[in-house]
Amino acid sequence: MSEARRIAIGENAQVSIIIPTYNESNNIIRILKSIGENLPKNVIAEAIVVDDNSPDSTGKIVDDYLKNVKKIAGYTMNIIHRTSKNGLSSAILSGVQRAKGDTIVVMDSDFSHPPQIIPKMIESLKKYQCDLVIASRYIRGGKINGWTLKRKLMSKIATLIAKKGLGVKTNDPMSGFFAFKKNILKGINFDAIGYKILLEILVKKSEIAVKEIPYTFENRRFGSSKLDRTIVTDYFKSVWKLYKFGKPKEKEEKRNSVRFLSKASRFYTVGLSGFGINYFISLLFSGGISDLWYLHATIIGIVVSITTNFLLNKTWTFGDRDFSTKKTFKQYGKFVTFSSLGALVQLAMVFYLVDEYQLSYPVSLGLAVLTAAFGNYILNKKFTFKEKVWG
Repeated sequence: MSEARRIAIGENAQVSIIIPTYNESNNIIRILKSIGENLPKNVIAEAIVVDDNSPDSTGKIVDDYLKNVKKIAGYTMNIIHRTSKNGLSSAILSGVQRAKGDTIVVMDSDFSHPPQIIPKMIESLKKYQCDLVIASRYIRGGKINGWTLKRKLMSKIATLIAKKGLGVKTNDPMSGFFAFKKNILKGINFDAIGYKILLEILVKKSEIAVKEIPYTFENRRFGSSKLDRTIVTDYFKSVWKLYKFGKPKEKEEKRNSVRFLSKASRFYTVGLSGFGINYFISLLFSGGISDLWYLHATIIGIVVSITTNFLLNKTWTFGDRDFSTKKTFKQYGKFVTFSSLGALVQLAMVFYLVDEYQLSYPVSLGLAVLTAAFGNYILNKKFTFKEKVWG
């Protein structure tokens, strides 16, 4: 292929494939080759690797490869070197800024996102006249291979929080494998913290047309998972930021029955999110990102869920935006006091069921959280938020 042809392909790319990397030396060249092998012949594409200064020399490996690789018609490759690890979302945005294509594909480099799905995603954008296509693990035909039960549970809980807490309608808002028309990013001020850019797009561009297609997620064979305490913390920060985004003022509802049912459903939704957060954090610290004793992990789960439940009930269930120091601490004190009673019940039940009945920790934890949640609802509804229990 002539030099003029190579330049033309790079400058007029129709599809830009963004591949953020950190310590992916075992995978990156193979994924670049596989992408080229699976691209449709009628598609002009570019792959953009965005490397966050990987200690394992991922960036240098790509540089050396690009110096010697034989150019492929319709497919070019490039790399962006970043000086530090600044988060997945910002890496993707760096790639988008450099992208020449009007269609963007985002994927991982570890083969958990099979390149064979890229043509289906591109075709779906055209076929369904949509703005965003998500490769989904959680629709009919999609599945996950190679994950432990704990990892699957963590993913399900994170997805539940996104769907129930943020009102996202898609089945797999936590997917890292998706394609979209570049112009949908216009007007978005990306400020959520570094974990899942797809979730931010879905919340801030809720009017766009979205299509999900199934795929099989394959657990990585080489390298290590990026899931750690920082990513988990960033996720919850992102959810909180997105929850506050563009929250409309509610119309005053005069019917008492409707107001009661609406408030009750919100309280239970918050309780459900608290259950998910409690369960997720407890399991995470008892073997996910650390190996704390199960009771210590349970305490951490309780503290985090109590705090998030209080904030959600204050701002969402009861619409209280007054965060004056005295009032907020007084409310929080009551909420913690009553929730702590439930926490003691939870700890006692977990210890008793695990040590006396030899039940597994996940099952014991589930039963204990559900029991404590019921008591928390009754006490906090009446005394913290001054609501009649049955009124």
